Amino acid sequence: MIRFILVFVLGAAIISGQSSYPDQHYFYEKENLIQQIESLNGVEISSDGKNIALSEGSTAGTVVFKPDSAQFPFNRGLPSWNGHAPNDNSSFKVMMRFYKNGWSTWLTVGFWKANIWSSYGATSYNGGEIKIDIDYVVFKSYYTKWQFKVEMKRTNSSQPSPELHKLSFFVSDQKTTDNVNISSIINDKPEEIFIGTKHIWQYSVDDDSGGSMCSPTSVSMVLRSYSIEVDPLQFARDTFDPYHELFGVWPRVVQNAAEYGLNGAVTRYRSWSQAREVLAADGRVVMSVGSPLYPNGHLIMLAGFDINGNPISHDPAKSNGYSYMHDKTDLSKSWFNKGGVAYTFFPENTTGIQTIASEQPEEFELLQNYPNPFNPTTTLSFIITHWSFVSLKVYDILGKEVATLVNEEKPAGRYEVTFDASGLATGVYICSMYVQSSNAKTSRINRKMIYLK
Repeated sequence: MIRFILVFVLGAAIISGQSSYPDQHYFYEKENLIQQIESLNGVEISSDGKNIALSEGSTAGTVVFKPDSAQFPFNRGLPSWNGHAPNDNSSFKVMMRFYKNGWSTWLTVGFWKANIWSSYGATSYNGGEIKIDIDYVVFKSYYTKWQFKVEMKRTNSSQPSPELHKLSFFVSDQKTTDNVNISSIINDKPEEIFIGTKHIWQYSVDDDSGGSMCSPTSVSMVLRSYSIEVDPLQFARDTFDPYHELFGVWPRVVQNAAEYGLNGAVTRYRSWSQAREVLAADGRVVMSVGSPLYPNGHLIMLAGFDINGNPISHDPAKSNGYSYMHDKTDLSKSWFNKGGVAYTFFPENTTGIQTIASEQPEEFELLQNYPNPFNPTTTLSFIITHWSFVSLKVYDILGKEVATLVNEEKPAGRYEVTFDASGLATGVYICSMYVQSSNAKTSRINRKMIYLK
């Protein structure tokens, strides 16, 4: 059983000579989460082997998970989780610690649903070297290692127990956001697609607080797009974080969607095409945007793209916000300059983020590079369904090797790498992918790429 699935949402930037480390997504759910357990105290595994809950008779308990390490360093982290808390008399609290020359203290990254602890816990370490900034983890230097701990509590043993079945940690390098190429993003034109729903104008949800309810309102539209009944006001009330006194705390909104049967995580996107692939796989994307459209921050459901590759949104801030067409330049700046943060959702019966492809291949798949023709960089995506050795190389038309992009074992998942042809001659190049899976099967596939200066 694979312990975690690693997804490169941004290509392996350091391979192509850029200065930032690639985005990485690590998550553990159900059976894989159970395998990640290091110790239990007052907590037990459910009979189906997919959830963690308080032991019978226990009113408090703790589960500590094994430490984990990223392949590349990071200085930003987005934690999130999926579980269940039936009422305000039972809750779970998620904590993390990080390693560099020793472990940090345990830091609280959030709770669900009620804050029934006498102390919330620490949110900063070593004078702000590590800080939990409401939604995400900010580091002053690079880290590679972390560990999760979850505390569970109920007011008395007759109350139903909270449950947990997924932990997610999406890590990135702030340089990727700082160096975003808006021109390239604007020129990215995904194929036409549209996700319908029943529009909700956030100001109509509640007379007093409607203006602050963009996040739960957008997720309510996501639920309705899956034909899941939801009362937007009740969803917003359940989402409200009494510690931070906010409706839009990212992991908390994702967790509330899990109560309605969605498999979600807080993630990042670096192109419109990446988001389009999720929509095509029956996923949903809720974008966290800022200036110039919404300087104070806002959440919008991505509805799709028109025939010209322009994004369409369901914007809860506008009474006419159904199938709304923001200016692509302004929306690109608003989302990607803020880091491309988004809620990503799939129905619970899918396997989550890794179902980004509409069809899973039997062994592996190498997708056509995009853009093609290109100048000077292009992105190559591949999918493997088993732990495999992967070799991804580029050859010129005469068969001379010009680049090695991947040459290592990898767990199942979807990956992207960037090929930079700077310094090479204009012409046709061949990307060749060789895979040897854990069952000793070997396969090879080639893709033709055109480099035009």
